[in-house]
Formats: sequence, structure tokens, C-alpha cells
Amino acid sequence: QVQVVESGGGLVQAGGSLRLSCAASGRTFSSYGMGWFRQAPGKEREFVGGITGSGGSTAYADSVKGRFTISRENAENKVFLQMNSLKPEDTAVYYCAASRIPTMAVVPPTRYDYWGQGTQVTVSS
Repeated sequence: QVQVVESGGGLVQAGGSLRLSCAASGRTFSSYGMGWFRQAPGKEREFVGGITGSGGSTAYADSVKGRFTISRENAENKVFLQMNSLKPEDTAVYYCAASRIPTMAVVPPTRYDYWGQGTQVTVSS
């Protein structure tokens, strides 16, 4: 069983930055691929970015590529999402998730086995 907890959300003006953190339980963190997802009211949950267990490979949605960066510190059981040049359309609840497929940065959503509770990001215009 893996528990994940997100933090770092808040209110920011367009063009600003936020860094989200995800803390995970256990001592085998590198055995899990990690992903960030987001969901706005009335919309489906969408993939934002993913990272392999080793941190050697990352993937991003086209809508955030070049603005967001996913990283991890396995010794601390943490994954991060650095969000720069934020836009109002980035407003959503952001979720951290863990997959038991550590070798791929993009995996089917159903293969993310553990999810955090989400943290709200609001970008004003």
C-alpha cells in the first residue's frame, strides 16, 4: 500500500509560478512511476506529466510542455511539479498518482494504482 499526499497549491496571477509537491510512503519509491493529473469543474481528469521510477524519462501533455517540469527525489520519496508561466486554463485540482510500472513515463490511467487527494491551483487573469 502506497499513500501519496499533494501540497503546494494556491492562488496565483497569470504568468506566475507554483511548485507542487507529492510525498509518498514506503521505502521502495523508485519502483513506482509517478504522474500528475488535473481536473477542472465539468471536465474529465487529464494527464499533465509523468516520470519513470529512476527519474530518467519524463513526458508531458502538449498543453503544458515547456512550462511545467516534473522531477523526483527518490531518497525523500517525493515528486514535484514546477509550474511556470501559468495560464487561467491551468486552473484545476491537481492530483499525484503512483503506478507499479516504473519503466514508462506514460502509462494507461487505469494503471495508476494510488492517488492523492488533490490540491487546488487557481490562476487569475
